Amino acid sequence: MRVVVADDSLLLREGLQLILGDAGHEVVAGVADGPSLVEAALRERPDIVIADVRMPPSQTDEGLRACVEIRKAWPEAPILVLSQYVVESYADELLASGNGGVGYLLKDRVAEIDAFLANVESVASGGTVLDPQVVAQLMTRRRSPDPVATLTPREREVMELMAQGLTNQAVAAQLVVTEGAVEKHTQRIFAKLGLGGDSSQHRRVVAVLAFLRG
Repeated sequence: MRVVVADDSLLLREGLQLILGDAGHEVVAGVADGPSLVEAALRERPDIVIADVRMPPSQTDEGLRACVEIRKAWPEAPILVLSQYVVESYADELLASGNGGVGYLLKDRVAEIDAFLANVESVASGGTVLDPQVVAQLMTRRRSPDPVATLTPREREVMELMAQGLTNQAVAAQLVVTEGAVEKHTQRIFAKLGLGGDSSQHRRVVAVLAFLRG
């Protein structure tokens, strides 16, 4: 099989190339950021794309968003996402888009080489491979029809102040905490509400609207 590998860690890219090469597969491109991943995948049209979630330039969910972009241009693209933990933002869109194979595994699974290679071949053949922890987290979220109900009392306080139009600095002053603590609360709020992307201002607006509706 022809494979495109995307990870900002040179060590992991080379490790994957060795594992895949020993199994008779060819890594036709190894890239380290989201835009390069999109370009390489659409240029090479490989049998499978293997991509990390966190990559430059944003170092958040750049890889996952790049995979969604690939799927929009090439709906049947076989994609296997690797992550150190479950990132829900964009996961639904990736899993629901296109007709090709798709997989989402935690990076720890790579150490189980035979199982990992079997998963790679399954996705390349059009199958779906989901890490048990990914399934558990996504199903847990779906069991709660109102994600606003999952906010903690402190997160609700932050949301109430955000709804008043206060900045993080002003929220911190009101709650007598650090601005960094408020930022952590807002990031957890965005995660619980399923809000990904780079635009913090846009996410604040959407989060406030969701909170007010809830």
